[in-house]
Amino acid sequence: MRRVQTCTVLLTLAAISCGCPGGRVVTGHTVVSQRPVAKDATREELLEVYNLIARGTKTLNATVEMKPTAGSQYSGIIDEYHEVKAFLLAARPAQIRVIGQAPVIGTMVFDMASDGETFRVLIPSKKKFLVGPVAVDRISSKPIENLRPQHLLDALLWPEIHKAESVTLREFNDENARYYILTVLRGGYQVEVLREIWFDRSTLQVARMQNFGPRGLLLSDVRVADWQPADNAAGSSGAATPPNGVASFPRSIRIERPHDDYKLDLQATKVTVNEEIPAERFKLEQPAGMELVPVGEPTENKQP
Repeated sequence: MRRVQTCTVLLTLAAISCGCPGGRVVTGHTVVSQRPVAKDATREELLEVYNLIARGTKTLNATVEMKPTAGSQYSGIIDEYHEVKAFLLAARPAQIRVIGQAPVIGTMVFDMASDGETFRVLIPSKKKFLVGPVAVDRISSKPIENLRPQHLLDALLWPEIHKAESVTLREFNDENARYYILTVLRGGYQVEVLREIWFDRSTLQVARMQNFGPRGLLLSDVRVADWQPADNAAGSSGAATPPNGVASFPRSIRIERPHDDYKLDLQATKVTVNEEIPAERFKLEQPAGMELVPVGEPTENKQP
């Protein structure tokens, strides 16, 4: 039997070396890469893609499913909060209002608003009305209480990148995808990273945005996906050029604020852009019976 097997192998090798038909032997298996084909783009083309959305999105009216998670593996405390249905309004330059309701019963969980200078948060279950400056640093040991309306505004209405700003371009690859990264710099002598914008090279759509503070502090890490035309787009065929200058808008958004120790998942079920929103819809006043809680008072004004 061994002699027969040996002869078979020798005959097969001879057939291959002679180039005889039918002598091809395939060993192993072909591995087909699942990674999509990467598209090419220049720095200027990517800037135009980003700025088209930044310039073109002036107002936003959305219904979202919102799931906040407070705590991190570093703090050792991870709290899962139930999803809430939220109605979100945003308008440039810095207006935002978010009303959250408990699922099914529709009871208000929170009402948040910001005008770019002052934020207001109503929490009916605690009978509290929080008011403070937008620029206040983290002040609560409970991470979920650090959620601010302007954090959502920064993730939804992007700042335009101007020609005077210094911007670099580089590639980044991992096992799942390939990316272009635009890095926006600030400063003169001591240059620092201000913002990094990631583009998925399979679609050339924005996939991630990271914002940095002084000394490289990571303020926010926003991931966006599931780009679709807005619900008020002309036609519903998925055409790439709906009205109002915005081709599409992400339906899945994750906001991570590592130094505020929370993350927020948003799943948009309805999105309309650039419809006029009356100014009074952004106003949030203190209701009767709610305790006023000043947030972020200067240290020198606090009693020892």
